Amino acid sequence: MLEINKKQEIIKKFATHENDTGSAEVQIAILTEEIKQVTKHLQEHKQDFSSKRGLIRKIGQRKRMLKKLKVENPESYLKLVKELGIRG
Repeated sequence: MLEINKKQEIIKKFATHENDTGSAEVQIAILTEEIKQVTKHLQEHKQDFSSKRGLIRKIGQRKRMLKKLKVENPESYLKLVKELGIRG
């Protein structure tokens, strides 16, 4: 779970308009940060299968959202993938 401050920073950085909190870009950026945190947790706690399952679920969700964004708005997709440093 992300801290509120970190989440607000991500929303500000990736928002498409002033009151944007739910666009695909923002959701993908938040998921990416959550994936990073869970991955770090799993490096220390290798036997935490519940967290591993949650990580796989988050990765799948992000993958589906990226696929949809790529079809609907390719320019935004390329910019987001480059900015987040993920493979698309």
